Amino acid sequence: MIKILYITRNMNKIREIEKILRKLFKEEIFSVEAPSSDIEIIEIQSDDLADIALYTLRKALEKINMEKWDIIMREDSGLFIEALNGFPGPYSSYVYKKIGLDGVLKLLERHENRRAFFKAVVAYKIKGIDDTFISSGEVYGVISREARGLEGFGFDPIFIPDGYDKTFAELGEDIKIMLSHRTKAILKAIDHYLKTVSNKLYHISVE
Repeated sequence: MIKILYITRNMNKIREIEKILRKLFKEEIFSVEAPSSDIEIIEIQSDDLADIALYTLRKALEKINMEKWDIIMREDSGLFIEALNGFPGPYSSYVYKKIGLDGVLKLLERHENRRAFFKAVVAYKIKGIDDTFISSGEVYGVISREARGLEGFGFDPIFIPDGYDKTFAELGEDIKIMLSHRTKAILKAIDHYLKTVSNKLYHISVE
């Protein structure tokens, strides 16, 4: 069993990652857990998702026994809206909490350009290797005119991925997992890990 510590208090992310790994690997080889409550998750304000994820990971590593885990990961993600010059970007979580979906839609009321993308950056540490690493993934689409759908979380009800006419929240988990920025970033990290610890066993392509 490959043990992953995913540094988050957002259990929606933990559940999504478990489903990503179950969908893409027939064998149940991964165990995903959140850190215990005594591990403080420290974030910084930055315009760079990678800086935020790396800082949080490195601060957490000061308190975590690496020997208990095969991989330790921290992800930071954001919704980047073209007409708003990339806003909310790295501040997406804060913006979601403060103004929600309706607030973002209101900011776009007078804009015809609805192009946007989600980006996820994963900072991770592999047991036995001194370095920390970064992987990333993006998914492109448009912002809907109204919130639609009941599945997913965060900005999923207002994001329509390219090639579809429904939001992530309408499309459901299976399609979101296939397309998502988080899936792409996680799989690059997992692929790196598997190449590091084994020759061909469980190897996947994430291109």
